[in-house]
Amino acid sequence: MTETESRRRAPGMSPEQRRETVVRAALPLVSEHGAAVTTAQIARAAGIGEATIFRVFDDKQAVLEAVVAAALDPTVVLQELRSIPLDQPLAVRLVDAADALDAHFARVGSVLGALHATGHTGPRREPVPGGRERSVSVTFAAIAEVIEPDRDRLRLPVETLVHAFLGLLFPARVGAPAGPRTVAVEDLVDVFLYGAVKP
Repeated sequence: MTETESRRRAPGMSPEQRRETVVRAALPLVSEHGAAVTTAQIARAAGIGEATIFRVFDDKQAVLEAVVAAALDPTVVLQELRSIPLDQPLAVRLVDAADALDAHFARVGSVLGALHATGHTGPRREPVPGGRERSVSVTFAAIAEVIEPDRDRLRLPVETLVHAFLGLLFPARVGAPAGPRTVAVEDLVDVFLYGAVKP
């Protein structure tokens, strides 16, 4: 069996596993090429034959929509937020949380920005009702869990402070949540916890 035959047969994978393989391979390519990415490029990156893509996706547009959904999926950032050790000082936990959120929005921004720049017109189907709200809600709750151990020391309710933290974190960028940060995360956390005026 040749290397090409072995690659194209992609043995032992369920349709869902093949979809995940395609999307995982396509994510960095879409970030780089946007809608100009080809299914041949995706197939090579995934180590499968191009025809395999069309066994699990109707067309390239369906692949692009799956890539966008994967980029927006909060699963990774939630895992990172929930893995922050709660016995660390609050300032350290908040820096870790900000770094996790930064990485998530960088992934989202690179995919959506590249697609927009190459003329992608968006999904053919309406988004799942309430999907964005659920994503925001679970992310908000995960950040609240990061702050919660210090509840008794705080001047405001945890929920209010989560809003304030996010409000401080994302406007401190140029242009958009995925743009370059103009203030270091450590400085933002310091201002958030201790204010801008010397004691």
